[in-house]
Amino acid sequence: MKAKALEPGVVAGRLARQAYAENFADLHPPLDNHEALVAADRCYFCHDAPCITACPTSIDIPLFIRQIATGTPDAAAKTILGQNILGGMCARVCPTETLCEEACVRMTAEHRPVEIGRLQRYATDTLMAKGVHPFERAPGTGKRIAVVGAGPAGLACAHRLSMNGHDVVIHDARGKPGGLNEYGIASYKSVAGFAAREVDWLLKIGGITIETGSMLGRDVTLAALNADYDAVFLAMGLGGVNALGLEGEERDGLHDAVDFIADLRQSEDLAALPIGRDVVVIGGGMTAIDAAVQARLLGALNVTLVYRRSRARMNASEFEQDLAASKGVRIITNAQPIAIHGNGAVREVEFEYTDDALLPTGERFRLPADQVFRAIGQTLFGDGLPDLDGRKIAITGAGRTSLPGVWAGGDCAAGGDDLTVTAVAEGRDAAEDIHASLMASAAKEA
Repeated sequence: MKAKALEPGVVAGRLARQAYAENFADLHPPLDNHEALVAADRCYFCHDAPCITACPTSIDIPLFIRQIATGTPDAAAKTILGQNILGGMCARVCPTETLCEEACVRMTAEHRPVEIGRLQRYATDTLMAKGVHPFERAPGTGKRIAVVGAGPAGLACAHRLSMNGHDVVIHDARGKPGGLNEYGIASYKSVAGFAAREVDWLLKIGGITIETGSMLGRDVTLAALNADYDAVFLAMGLGGVNALGLEGEERDGLHDAVDFIADLRQSEDLAALPIGRDVVVIGGGMTAIDAAVQARLLGALNVTLVYRRSRARMNASEFEQDLAASKGVRIITNAQPIAIHGNGAVREVEFEYTDDALLPTGERFRLPADQVFRAIGQTLFGDGLPDLDGRKIAITGAGRTSLPGVWAGGDCAAGGDDLTVTAVAEGRDAAEDIHASLMASAAKEA
């Protein structure tokens, strides 16, 4: 995302250089050994613990916390990673405040849950720092599976398939593997290149090859993959970005929030990133929050996030909303954009207030803007895909699609929440279903 001549308010280096390091430091610093023991001691180790049910990957949370409390964090990490091979990243980005920690019994007792996310990070970081991979491959089956997409779902699927003895080739359109973990989350949630290091660590299982720059529909086709491999798992996410559909949307200064976040994530010098003085973000999900907060951290003077529904209906969690407000982001709800104004470049965005039914009230207002970020959702695109359910691939069971031999999971598939942890669970479960299907077929042929 480069500033153009028609965007005079969009400049780089708005802050002193030291401020960038401070602003983009780790949002939740890691626990040290003593802090981890103290945090683990608060767990009641519940029987039929509600936190397990609240975890999309069904990690045995009381067990891994007890393992930390007894001084065996490596064992705790294996407990976590056996269910969620991307447990390190999920510990950083998972909305624990609305999942496992919200279900924690401590919330009832004292409104302060056990710090499950930070304890998970402590355990997985401890093991990964040793360069140890706790799992081994089963004997080779001779089966080859193609995975499309090296994001959380694709990586989780590939790892579980490899553990079961299959060879896996991952095709990914980008230059680096990792998907949203590498390109799509706020930089302060995953610092020091953790996403890339986690992928390198995951690949230590062996049997997985990643072909980057390989896009479905451009470089490979689903029909060819289905013919050349014993099974295919689609996990390419949502590559298209929804448009606002407004007059003036072509003006300079209007960008997709996902591109802004990706540019920031890949930048080696945050001071060189251009940011506006008056920034408007349109949307109410995690991408909108991440874009708005990071715009402020880059030095934007005024950042306003506008969402068409009420604050209670925002997809972003209450914690994330409060984080944005604490960083100086102004949040306006029940308002939808109706026009982009400017002469060549955006200068103002016009909005109209809506009621709870999203009907316009007739009351309008304008916000000055030299930079506008769209964060109103993404869409699936591609030819020859399996049947769709709405705008995503229809699935049954553990990711089975309408095409024989083709499974799907993650953001491109219908049914689940658009969360990293959910994508991991879907990739893992699809891998087990693929394995069972291939082994059943092999048994019939024998």
